[in-house]
Amino acid sequence: MTNSTRFYLINLLGCFAFLSIPVFSSPDFGLGWQMIYINPFQKSFVRFVLLLLLFYTSYYYFIPKLYFNQKKWFFGLALIVSYLTLIGITNAIFGTHQFIPKPNSNHNFPQPREHSELFDAQFLIPFLLVVALAFLIKITNRLNEINDEKRTAEVSYLKAQINPHFLFNTLNSLYALTLQKSDEAPNAVLKLSGIMRYVVTESNQEYVTLDKELNYIKDYIALQKLRLDQNVSLIFKVEGEPFGKAIVPLILIPFIENAFKYGINPDTESYIHIYILIENQTLKMSVKNPKAATEVDEALKTEEGLKNTQRRLDLMYAGKYTLTVLEDEKTYDVTLKIDLL
Repeated sequence: MTNSTRFYLINLLGCFAFLSIPVFSSPDFGLGWQMIYINPFQKSFVRFVLLLLLFYTSYYYFIPKLYFNQKKWFFGLALIVSYLTLIGITNAIFGTHQFIPKPNSNHNFPQPREHSELFDAQFLIPFLLVVALAFLIKITNRLNEINDEKRTAEVSYLKAQINPHFLFNTLNSLYALTLQKSDEAPNAVLKLSGIMRYVVTESNQEYVTLDKELNYIKDYIALQKLRLDQNVSLIFKVEGEPFGKAIVPLILIPFIENAFKYGINPDTESYIHIYILIENQTLKMSVKNPKAATEVDEALKTEEGLKNTQRRLDLMYAGKYTLTVLEDEKTYDVTLKIDLL
């Protein structure tokens, strides 16, 4: 059985089981088929049909489009409007069944009226249960989707960060430093070791502390700087307090890596400007570079990595980030703003 067949079968059985509730719970169940002609049963059954429509509307629209996109006020308003609409529809079709005094009744005594259906527990409780069930299933599926995407992204990042090109370039730079007997060689080895350790051990975490992520970026840039010529203007600046904040690991580095791959040309003056500003619980990163590299090896291209990064942003920071890319024939300018935990 294919996944799509299983999906439709489960939904079909679920709908059948849900619509059987007003049938088996009806006080007129013993009447058999005659029950379908009784007004209260008709009203109850139609309400369950409408609740079933509400379940799928909540699952596919209200929850993902409103609640997950930080439009919780609209989400609550949509539920209230839905509740009033369902009650209004059934009352319009079947009536409210209010008590009507008989002509010969004694008007000296107050006549009882039926309770208001606006907060009828027989409808309000199923309504809340349907919304809660849709919410629970959607949250569970979303978490599973995030975990699947995260595992896929981890493999991609491991391949991207610990790749032969980066290692070979760094090792060549280290070899040159050792020939010169430079004091920078031991420090560069430590930075490379720290980068590899961070990618292997921290990338499988859902969140890491922001200071660790920034230290990783600093080490990465320091190693890249070893191979830069004097005609490259490199600025890396961090402002703000990173401690006590968390971020998804390796979510910033693809944009920085992209700048080093496309922004450097040994034949022309190049620049890479990276600014990170931390204000309260907001991080803003700006990466600017020219399109200096005329030819890039296929193995170094990062379009797929950037697509994976944006997918991770959509999953982990839905409604909590903005990404702006300004690009023309000569320059590439990326601005990323994230609401941190």
